[in-house]
Amino acid sequence: MREQLTELLEQGRSALMNADSAEALQQARVALLGKKGSMTGIMKGMGRMTAEERPVIGALANRIKEELETLFEERAAFIEEQELQRRLATERIDVTLPGRTRFSGSRHPVTLVTEEICDIFASLGFGVEEGPEVEQDFYNFEALNMPKDHPARDMQDTFYINDDVVLRTHTSPVQIRAMLKHAPPVRVIAPGTVYRRDSDITHSPMFHQIEGFLVDRHISFGDLKGILTTFITQYFGKNVGVRFRPSFFPFTEPSAEVDIQCVICGGGGCRVCKKSGWLEILGSGMIDPEVFRSVNYDSEKYSGFAFGMGIERIAMLKYGVNDLRLFFENDVRFLQQF
Repeated sequence: MREQLTELLEQGRSALMNADSAEALQQARVALLGKKGSMTGIMKGMGRMTAEERPVIGALANRIKEELETLFEERAAFIEEQELQRRLATERIDVTLPGRTRFSGSRHPVTLVTEEICDIFASLGFGVEEGPEVEQDFYNFEALNMPKDHPARDMQDTFYINDDVVLRTHTSPVQIRAMLKHAPPVRVIAPGTVYRRDSDITHSPMFHQIEGFLVDRHISFGDLKGILTTFITQYFGKNVGVRFRPSFFPFTEPSAEVDIQCVICGGGGCRVCKKSGWLEILGSGMIDPEVFRSVNYDSEKYSGFAFGMGIERIAMLKYGVNDLRLFFENDVRFLQQF
C-alpha cells in the first residue's frame, strides 16, 4: 500500500500541474481525493493491514492528501491569475459608446397646474388651507346649506362611509373649517383631492379641485369678478374672453358659472367647445348668509364670495388633453411630455 500511495502522489502532482483550466483542475481533484477517487480506493485496503502497519500508512496517507490539497490550491490561484491577465489583455472598454440614458422624474401635470394656480392667488393675498379627505357630513353638506333632505345632495354622487361620514365631494368643507378657525377678514384657497361616483373621458371618481373664498366688510360681486378675471388673464393670457353666467349653488347666492373663450378655436366654434366658442372653467358666487350662520359670522357685518374649479379641467385646457383618464394611468409616454 505504501507503493500505491507513493505512486498516487506522483500521478496527482502530474494531473494537477497539467490542468489548464479551473474546470479541469476541479475534475483532477475529484478523481484523486473525492469520495470515489483514488485515495479513497486505496484506503479501503487498510482493513487487511496489521495493527502495527495501520498508523504508519495512515500518517503517510494524510501527508500525501495534505500535499495534494496544497498543490490544488496553488494551481487554482495560478490559473485564476492567468485568466485575469488574459482578460486584461483582451477585453477593452469602448469609451466612445453612448452611455445608458437615465430618465429623470418630474412633477405630474396636475401638480404643475395646482402650483401655478396657487402662486397666482398667493400674489393676490390668498393663503392656503387643507382639510381631511374623509369628511363629516356636517362640513361637507349641512354647513354648506345642504341639510339631509336637500335635493342638491343628489348632484354630488357621494361615496358614503356611513350616514355621517363621506369621502368629500368638493374642497368646500375646508371653507367651513377655515371660517370656524379664523375670524374675518379671511382670504383662503384650498387645493385637494375629491371623490364622486362618476367615470368617463371627462370625469373621474377621484379628481382634484381648488376652492377659494374671501370674507371681509363690504365685499361685492364686483370684487369676485375682479379677482377671477385677474386670475384668468394671468393664467390663460390677457386676450382671452371671459363671461359670467347666472347659475345655482346651494352655498352661494347669487351664483355664476365662469366661461372663457375657447382656447382651442379662439371662439370660432369647434368640437371641444361644442361649437359655442366658450368653455366653462369654474363656479362661483356670493357666500349665502346661511353658511355664515353655520360658522357664527355676522352676515349683517360681513360678506364674501367663493369659487371652485377642477384642476384636471384646467390642465386639459392648458395642455390640449382630450381624455381625463390620461392623468391617472401613469403612462410614461404621456407624462414625459410635461
